Amino acid sequence: MILHTIVPPELIFQYSEDAFSSQTPITRNGIPMIVEQSGQMYKVIRIMSSNPDDYLKAEYSPGTYIPLHE
Repeated sequence: MILHTIVPPELIFQYSEDAFSSQTPITRNGIPMIVEQSGQMYKVIRIMSSNPDDYLKAEYSPGTYIPLHE
C-alpha cells in the first residue's frame, strides 16, 4: 500500500490504542465529530463532515469545548 499524503504517519497508523481510547464519535446539530470528554464538557478533536460550511463554524472548531448535552 502506498499513501501519497502530507499527513504525518502517526496520525494514519495508530501505534497505541490508549491514545485513541478516550475519543468518541458524536453528532451535534448534524455535524459528525470526534470528541474527548472532559468533566461535563466535550473537547472537539476533529470534525468529520463532508460539508465545507461545517468547518467555518467557530463553536465547533477543534480545541473548543461544547456542553455534554444540548
